[in-house]
Amino acid sequence: MFGCLAVYVGERIVLILRERQDYPADNGVWLATSAEHHDSLRRLIPSLRSIELFGRSVTHWQVIPSHAEDFERAALTACALVVAGDPRIGKVPKRRLKSKLPVRVSKKSRR
Repeated sequence: MFGCLAVYVGERIVLILRERQDYPADNGVWLATSAEHHDSLRRLIPSLRSIELFGRSVTHWQVIPSHAEDFERAALTACALVVAGDPRIGKVPKRRLKSKLPVRVSKKSRR
């Protein structure tokens, strides 16, 4: 997924693991969540923050930066939340629309 590794539980995307040269500040473990859960998740994972490369101050995706002092503990905490089925983590991705290109009908099928 965009040069990263996506982690799913069933249909829900829960984490993305990122280690890339572009925007190295956003390397680490990304959590799929929503803004309403940021504060409660930050109480458990203090280094959690919005992803900078998206260019907005607040994003639904949050990152545990790989350079954070508490990275390993924070990543293990996030994994424990996922395993426990914590409803604050995970989203079902929107379905892609099928292409609206015209369907070709062969001459044989018109008979």
